[in-house]
Amino acid sequence: MTHPRQTPRPARAGRTVLGAATVAMGLIAGVFYAFACAVMPALARADDRTYVAVMRDINDVIQNPVFFLSFLGALVLTAVSAWQLRGSAGGRWAGAALVAYTLAFLVTVAFSVPLNDVLAGGGTPASLREHFEGPWVAWNVVRTVLSTVALGCLARALLRMGAAAPAGGRRHPAPDAAAPSGPLPSHAPGRPRTSRQTPPSPR
Repeated sequence: MTHPRQTPRPARAGRTVLGAATVAMGLIAGVFYAFACAVMPALARADDRTYVAVMRDINDVIQNPVFFLSFLGALVLTAVSAWQLRGSAGGRWAGAALVAYTLAFLVTVAFSVPLNDVLAGGGTPASLREHFEGPWVAWNVVRTVLSTVALGCLARALLRMGAAAPAGGRRHPAPDAAAPSGPLPSHAPGRPRTSRQTPPSPR
């Protein structure tokens, strides 16, 4: 009799890390998306002094452990997931997510953060806003698109991993042909069973 085999621990761990990476990526993509479609359009209506003051406050308070947990965690978890799932059904999608989010991460470090530093420096509100607003909004759109693409790739990897795994994490083997499930037939194997008829009695 064959026993069902459970899903190996590395596969379960890979799906767990992939799920955590997807959650972290969703959080950070949501932050960039909120800036792109709500925060920055709202600030565009403010005067120069208000604009600079609010953006300085945002850049200050956003540097907190909760934000860095998703901002850095999305990168680390996606990298670990891409390594764990290499060669599997969702490995290529996790790798594509890593590439997309690495680009978004580099955009933040190379463009967004230096612009924030310039805004924190000295100068009139009008001149600071003139050099900050257009480039920062444009680069934020870029990292929003990249992080959203990464999120979609991670979601696709989850679907591929789910499709590759049997329901309940167990494999159900086919019935063993050598072990019959019922009583042995009385007739010879390979010959059809014929109904016995009582011969007619002579008159």
